[in-house]
Amino acid sequence: MKFIHLSDLHLGKRVGEFSMTEDQAHALRQVLAVVDEEKPDAVLLAGDVYDKGVPSLEAVRLLDYFLTELVKRRVPVAVISGNHDSPDRLEFLSQVLRDRGVLIAGTPCLPLQTLTLNDEHGPVDIVLLPFIKPALVRSLFSEDPPADYSGAVARMLSTLPPKTGRRVLVAHQFVTAAGQQPLASDSETVSIGGVDNVDASVFDGFDYVALGHIHRPQPMGRETVRYGGSLLKYSFSEAEQQKGVTIAELHADGACTIRFTPLVPLHDMRELRGPLHALLSPEIADAGDKSDYLSVTLTDEEELLDPIGSLRAVYPNLMKLQYDNRRTAAEGAEGLTQEELDAGTGPRELFCEFFEKQNGAAPDAEQERLLEEIWDRIGGDKL
Repeated sequence: MKFIHLSDLHLGKRVGEFSMTEDQAHALRQVLAVVDEEKPDAVLLAGDVYDKGVPSLEAVRLLDYFLTELVKRRVPVAVISGNHDSPDRLEFLSQVLRDRGVLIAGTPCLPLQTLTLNDEHGPVDIVLLPFIKPALVRSLFSEDPPADYSGAVARMLSTLPPKTGRRVLVAHQFVTAAGQQPLASDSETVSIGGVDNVDASVFDGFDYVALGHIHRPQPMGRETVRYGGSLLKYSFSEAEQQKGVTIAELHADGACTIRFTPLVPLHDMRELRGPLHALLSPEIADAGDKSDYLSVTLTDEEELLDPIGSLRAVYPNLMKLQYDNRRTAAEGAEGLTQEELDAGTGPRELFCEFFEKQNGAAPDAEQERLLEEIWDRIGGDKL
């Protein structure tokens, strides 16, 4: 039995000032092409379908398009909520969709929802475990409640009937293996000190575990406990990663063959570094796609006139601009002097300095007006 394992779509996500909707639509069209080629028995979507609990209209329409296309292809779909999703909103029309082969588990409940499929070797149970926290599980088990995340997941899975055949799990948690943490990036929220980790050993009863939450595709503990990874790069810490689709084939004896099919992004994410004149030269500009999302580090020592404007004339999707020279190194080492603090550098000024460093330009008149409005609303004069 063949599965396509997806996770962390984060539909509706914005990176900086850029909407990822077109990029996500481009990626999902490629996923549908993979579905057409591979003809899987099911698509497993392991959480963080949306980027926000209240998704944008564009995000809802994009999920509607994707699920509709899968239903047209008569491919069963198993979907769970992640920590970014609103379980109730994700489950909208779930009963109607179930009749069309789309099983959505948003709110964790008992018994765990299970999609059973059959092939020439017999049935395969696909168990859906939405993102959970110990507090929720404690409310379901008043006697001997679990103390941590591993205990909470183990307790939920303990309610399943004894395993008699092949069994697959779809889950969205921060999974570690004997203390080893997954390779993470800046675009996901991960545990500090392993507080919310779930040890991979709690999944020993499953032939394949389709995980979501970490954006780099990778196994955890064993090859068949895997993070699907995001379809797109959502931070420059992911610039060197290859994004794609995980394909898992479950054999008659429960063994699993795993493949990875790369996707080609609409706009890749790249980092450039050097003096402004060099980065604007045809030799460097023509070496890659100028429409890629870029993080640029300028090494010029002299003051530059409108560097962000000059760069965006060549690289329209410049996302991030920073400097690395003797002046910024000194500022980073020294920070604010006591004289600057005594001169009255307050939160408002610090925010404007931070804004300029992040965007390569000071706030414009409209942004300053909004800042003043927010400042007054929160009682800034009293801070």
